[in-house]
Amino acid sequence: MKSRFFMVAAAAAMLLSSCCGECKKTELFNGQDLSGWVGFVDPESGVSAEQVYSVKDGNIYVAGQPFGYLRTEKKYGDYTLHVEWRWIGEGTNSGLFQRVQDGDKLWCTAIECQLCSGKAGDYVMLGGAKISDIECVGEFPVKDRIGDYENPVGEWNTADITCKGKIIKVKINGKEQNECTCEFTDGYIALQSEGGPIEFRNIYITE
Repeated sequence: MKSRFFMVAAAAAMLLSSCCGECKKTELFNGQDLSGWVGFVDPESGVSAEQVYSVKDGNIYVAGQPFGYLRTEKKYGDYTLHVEWRWIGEGTNSGLFQRVQDGDKLWCTAIECQLCSGKAGDYVMLGGAKISDIECVGEFPVKDRIGDYENPVGEWNTADITCKGKIIKVKINGKEQNECTCEFTDGYIALQSEGGPIEFRNIYITE
């Protein structure tokens, strides 16, 4: 009986090890500088990207004004993105963009996972992007999240966003929040500047 138990346990351990071995982890932020990222800000603002996006105390600091985003240099297909964020001062507005398409502009074509204080986990369709889960009308269609799992302003939160094919799923602080089916199967990943100061850390994907 004991030998059977150990055989089953060993087999389970080997299977788990095999599954983990197939996952490739890619750090998107090195904790020191913005290598691998491209900053974009409202071209009418007269402000440079370097004034909006920087690294402070090992975190990405986003000023929040003027509007814009910090995106990856590379496009990604299927992945799970892990990001941690917190507000500096009052909770305002920001977002995590998935499936960002070519052509940098103020409202890029992308699916935004809303980080707006009190609405983290909503989906917002930007730049004409559409999903099949709702009727996409208006300039910025929204698919509401299913719960509120944000931590108090000033504390760190986690977002885990899985993009597989056209499906995008998000968890906020480990709780499932939203899911949608979009038009795109790859794109850039971006952090939004829209509102007030916010910090990001521990940004990586597993593929």
